[in-house]
Amino acid sequence: MFDLRPVGYVIGLLVAALGAAMLLPMLADMMRGDPHWMVFLECAIITGLAGGLIALACSNSLGRGLNIQQSFVLTTGVWVALPAFGALPFIIGAPGASFTDAMFEAMSGMTTTGATIIVGLDDMPAGTLLWRGLLQWLGGLGIVIVALIFLPVMRVGGMQFFRSEGFDTLGKILPRALDISAWLIQIYVALTVACLVAYHMAGMSGFDALVHALTTIATGGFSTRDASFIAFQGAPEYVSVVFTILASLPFIRYVQLIAGTARPLYRDLQVRAYLRWIGYAVAMVVAYRMLTGQGDFLTVVRNTTFNVVTLFSGTGFASADVSAWGSFPFTLIIIVGMIGGCTSSTGCSIKVFRYLVLMEGVKAQIRRIQSPNRVSPVRLGGRPVGEDVINSVIVLFTGFILTFGLTAVALSMTGLQTLTAITAAWTAVFNIGPVFGPLVGPTGAVDAFPVLAKWLMIFAMLLGRLELLAVFVLFLPRFWRG
Repeated sequence: MFDLRPVGYVIGLLVAALGAAMLLPMLADMMRGDPHWMVFLECAIITGLAGGLIALACSNSLGRGLNIQQSFVLTTGVWVALPAFGALPFIIGAPGASFTDAMFEAMSGMTTTGATIIVGLDDMPAGTLLWRGLLQWLGGLGIVIVALIFLPVMRVGGMQFFRSEGFDTLGKILPRALDISAWLIQIYVALTVACLVAYHMAGMSGFDALVHALTTIATGGFSTRDASFIAFQGAPEYVSVVFTILASLPFIRYVQLIAGTARPLYRDLQVRAYLRWIGYAVAMVVAYRMLTGQGDFLTVVRNTTFNVVTLFSGTGFASADVSAWGSFPFTLIIIVGMIGGCTSSTGCSIKVFRYLVLMEGVKAQIRRIQSPNRVSPVRLGGRPVGEDVINSVIVLFTGFILTFGLTAVALSMTGLQTLTAITAAWTAVFNIGPVFGPLVGPTGAVDAFPVLAKWLMIFAMLLGRLELLAVFVLFLPRFWRG
């Protein structure tokens, strides 16, 4: 019989920790003399008690490791339970949302998608704005830990390729996982603090700098303003570009860098490809905008670099309406959003690594067609890529494209106009943030979407963040019988 107690114990502890995190926005409201702080106190008590009781009920499973089945259930269960409790402050307090809207906002936060249903951010209590930032920050850290610890062992989307990096953990999951997590938390906090200081030095207020640092390092995109980065044009855009790129690089390389070796970071093929592809995209869009007379050169370069990087990485901040730049830049931005950042980073989407594997696989197949008797092994960065890695990458890539298409069709059937349905599917499945077209408010909020459309996007955000297979496998009867 399938034992859910180890899963419930971990989820209970994480829910209780989420309740403790609610004390931070409570303090933010208290410091401003806003009575809204009582909302977060109430939510913290409810969430902490619920998590503690769940953990206590499952505590008799202590000492038992997680098997593969339990790891899959835990991975999905965490990303369902935490947004469900994280939605409470949006229901009980500002903005007084319905359960659907609150769940949408919390799921968008935890998956670091960045799409929002809230209008009037400029007038929201500080606690609500900080809570949105914390949800994204916690989700960004969580996905890095999942990517480095669980997905390689679950053989999801070619992540088993990274097992030889010293992060093969399951079977001896604790203490090895705890050692890895400790390093990741230190790196994540250090990047966040550095980003906060840089934003403040660039002209943001302390509170704006804090919230935007949380959402930048998480590559999430929630802002404190309805106008997003239109309210912070200039130096803050350059700060965002630098730290968004840093957050989109593999965190495993930072661990190695701290250990005293910079060579793996410098020689990482996906890092070099990611930076190169960003450069190509920015150059093409800048050239197009200059040829069509869309502004002076320095402004166009700054504006383009910021918006291309933020959408390439899936962060989703905006300092301009990119759909107004023309069909070519808009199409290119849609494409780069489907690439995303590097594997084992807070970046979203299919990831650069998988595109590199696909391209090497295609090259090898072409060589086989030209020379049928020739042995053409697939190699990436000098390392052989196993057939299982190639197959899982192809399955994941195909799954992403099919899920994107089916989600777009399903959204259009709820009454959304074609462009809106396509970009809503794009932003949800690939965890990017902005949506374009009718029914999208002037601030980018999707509060006017039908309820069914919002739930479709909620499920798509979950699928995209956990890379499809970790969720889809739960719907297979064989999984539960195994």
